[in-house]
Amino acid sequence: MDLLIKINKILNKLLTLTGGAFLIAMILLTCANIFIRQFYIPIRGTFELMGYAGAVVTAFALGYTQFTNGHISVDVLVNAYPKPLKRIISIINHGVCCAFFGIASWHIVQKALILKNAGELSETLRIIYYPFTFAVAFGCFILALALFTDFLKAILPIKEGKK
Repeated sequence: MDLLIKINKILNKLLTLTGGAFLIAMILLTCANIFIRQFYIPIRGTFELMGYAGAVVTAFALGYTQFTNGHISVDVLVNAYPKPLKRIISIINHGVCCAFFGIASWHIVQKALILKNAGELSETLRIIYYPFTFAVAFGCFILALALFTDFLKAILPIKEGKK
């Protein structure tokens, strides 16, 4: 369990830094585009790049948000349940979500392979799609890994002193 938590921590830190770099690049590109538009020369493909970078930033943030318990949840009813029932709900919730994002990740990888084999290019800048698609799949996989860790924590509760 400790190894899985350590792997989660390292991968999420890496993805957070990478996602942050993409976010900074998006901000700089937007500012540059706004500035250059004053001279009636917009940067070609800005919206296209923002779409790809936005997808990567979002996908890379999902796992970290789950790992740090940052997702918003409404647990008005669940808080009133006894502890054993809360645990069962947590096991089901994390298990189903883990399976969903694991399957989603797999399907996104399949789509990326189709795009790669077809040689698909974006419309404006003519850049390849599949690296961005693989990045989104990896982000979903890291979310599934964080959910799996939470699933295991719900099944095998760890002592409070460890983490």
